[in-house]
Amino acid sequence: MVYIVMGVSGCGKSSVGQLLAERLQAPFYDADDYHSENNIEKMSNGIALNDDDRRPWLLGLAERINSWHNQGPAVLACSALKQQYRDLLTSTTTNVVQFVYLQGSKALLTARLEGRKNHFMATGLLDSQLNTLEEPDDALVVSIDNTVDGIVTQIVKAI
Repeated sequence: MVYIVMGVSGCGKSSVGQLLAERLQAPFYDADDYHSENNIEKMSNGIALNDDDRRPWLLGLAERINSWHNQGPAVLACSALKQQYRDLLTSTTTNVVQFVYLQGSKALLTARLEGRKNHFMATGLLDSQLNTLEEPDDALVVSIDNTVDGIVTQIVKAI
């Protein structure tokens, strides 16, 4: 199984994903590490990615998900904001992905983003991400109004 920890920027995907992977004794991957230089430059300049920017990135991740699954469980942190993005992520596999949606208020997300240092995601893009977000129907939903340890404990109990 590949667990995709998803949500908007600032929800804790990477922190939660890393601890979840540790608890599951599985490798952790961050989808941000697979963005093209062009995508990173756009986001660094406060320019939201469009679907054409995301498509090759998501398809590349889908191929990796299939490979990771074949090696055992894995955890991927990925925004996966729209259903079509989640469909692309699962396009090379069947029943091997569990989405874990980290849900939080705009105020909490903003506070977390403002506390970040040296991250390419501009705080001003939160509104764009929230407007893009299509909350999943088929994910494990976990509130981020908790510690990272508490969030991961909830996830582990649920899976």
